[in-house]
Amino acid sequence: MKALGVHQFGGPEVLQVLDLPEPQAGPGEVRIRVHAAAVNPTDALLRTGGHAVRMPDRRPPFVPGMDAAGVIDQLGPGSDGRLALGQRVVAMVLFTSPHGGAYAEQVVVPAASVVPAPEGADFPAAATLLMNALTACLALDALAVPRGGTVAVTGAAGAVGGYAVELAKAEGLTVIADAAPRDTELVRGFGADRLVERGAEVAARIRALVPAGVPGLVDGSLQTTEVVPAVADGGALAELRGWTGPAERGVRVSPVMVADALTDTERLDRLRRQAEDGTLTLRVAEVLPAEEAARAHRMLASGGLRGRLVLDFS
Repeated sequence: MKALGVHQFGGPEVLQVLDLPEPQAGPGEVRIRVHAAAVNPTDALLRTGGHAVRMPDRRPPFVPGMDAAGVIDQLGPGSDGRLALGQRVVAMVLFTSPHGGAYAEQVVVPAASVVPAPEGADFPAAATLLMNALTACLALDALAVPRGGTVAVTGAAGAVGGYAVELAKAEGLTVIADAAPRDTELVRGFGADRLVERGAEVAARIRALVPAGVPGLVDGSLQTTEVVPAVADGGALAELRGWTGPAERGVRVSPVMVADALTDTERLDRLRRQAEDGTLTLRVAEVLPAEEAARAHRMLASGGLRGRLVLDFS
């Protein structure tokens, strides 16, 4: 099968087309014929060697990709009947596993990491759902702000940030979100109640709206220490890239690790239903041929994307 991956860590140019053995589904696993794979920042981290510590016994080539959409073409032994051959599905893919990531024509994943694709969504759109929405969901769970409370979301125009705003509104929370001038209508469309201008002074701008600080903040912009002042004494901060603090004033910092919930089928399926009912907005920035993975990674590094880039394996 064709895949895109790296034999050595480095810049986008190290991504190359690979010819790998066709994988086989084992007990409790399914094989998916991939039609689309989303390109996420964590894929670039794998490419540069940032995930090497998580796979000390693995040998190259390494295949990135944690978001796949496609059709089940093999069921491993012990299937429970929830999934079927030929079914359109989306899956979370752990690229540090021996099976490798989603940048491939076929992937083998635990059946628990697979749910039906959202009705009405094509494969590229479906591929943008699970990883980013699951990250946003885990971040809000970590904040544990009760219904009727207020949360702030930075990076609200981004993939995780946008989902965080939408999920927070679905949970009955008031949302303060940041936005650049060009993104104000976009972020307001996600349901944000109040907007502040993004940037280094975002914490002061949030405090101007809520003088005591917000009880919870999702740091989608990865500003870490810069956003701590926006959080109330004893409040909570959800971090998406592993930062653990420390933070003063009793602020609790919770790093969100999406890999911890890859087999939480019930949660994944709930996100699928929320995409179907319009709670979550699927956003594709651009679809590129799979062979242009290096270009996709360069585009990702350039920033400014609204939605996810998607590689076409169809």
